[in-house]
Formats: sequence, structure tokens, C-alpha cells
Amino acid sequence: MQTDRIRDAVRELLIAIGENPDRPELSQTPQKVAEAYASFFRGINQDPHAALADTMPAQNSELVMLKDIELVSICEHHLLPFTGVAHIAYLPTDSIVGLGRLANLVEILSARPQLQEKLTNQIADAVDTALNPKGVLVVVQAKHQCVASRGARQPEVNTVTLASRGAYNDVAQRQEAMALLSVSE
Repeated sequence: MQTDRIRDAVRELLIAIGENPDRPELSQTPQKVAEAYASFFRGINQDPHAALADTMPAQNSELVMLKDIELVSICEHHLLPFTGVAHIAYLPTDSIVGLGRLANLVEILSARPQLQEKLTNQIADAVDTALNPKGVLVVVQAKHQCVASRGARQPEVNTVTLASRGAYNDVAQRQEAMALLSVSE
């Protein structure tokens, strides 16, 4: 991450919008934005497949589901955040992965400039590749600041994306997993 270039770019951005980057309230903004971007985009050089590399033998082939994995990402179109949750379900064949590893996968993939649709598919593809399960289902629900603060100005709109692989391409199998997503605690 080239924080000095980010600082310079933010300084130029402030000038371009008609602000004075040297006024006291803005003097630290370029550095703060550079630090924030280093955090927002920490997943860029991380291998998402490494998060799923440590597998264990599966004891059964029944559904494994991790719900409500919190995520924060940055929309690659507007560089504004979107926040929400991911749900991952898979039907194991020979191996499973620790549940925290699924959350790590979401963290790595969401810590990059992203589109929600692409993120959903990247999660499904990574689980499918790493575990070779009978099926994978990923659902991501998020609110986008680009929709809330510009254009449509709809702050409560929730975007839902779905990616299915293998057995979850079958509507009946997918409906069973989707029903479990709506079960309350």
C-alpha cells in the first residue's frame, strides 16, 4: 500500500472540491484517509484460498451453515462502503473446514474494492474449490452507501445476492437451506 500516494491524492481531492487541505480541521485528513484505506483494502494481496487450506475429515455429509458473518466492503464503483452479512452453507463430501475459516474467507474477500455480486460468487467459488462439497450456497445481504447517499438516496434498501453451486442448483435443495437462514435464534 503506497500511503504517501494516497495522502497526496486526498490532498489533491480536497483542493479539487474547493477546500483548503491546510486548514486545521483538514490538515490530518490525508493521513487519516491513507490509514483507513490501508485497513479497508487489506485483503488485496491476501490469498482467499489460504483461509480454507486447513481442512479436517468430514464426519457426515449433512448441511454445514454459518449465518450472519458480518462484512464491510468498499464498492468499486464509488469507493463508498457497503455493510451487511454473508451466510455460507455447504454439503461436505470428504472434508470440512473450521467455522472461523469461513469468516476469515469473507473478511479477506470483502477487504478489497468489490461489487456485492462478485463478492458473493467469489465466496462460493472459494468454498467449492477448497472443499469440493456436494453443494455450496452463499447469500449476502448488504446496505450500500452509494444507494443511500447519492442517486436513489434510499438508505434502508437491502441488497440480496445469491450464488449456488452443485446440489444447491437444485431448487428443492436450495429452498431447504434458504428456510434455515430465516430460522430465528
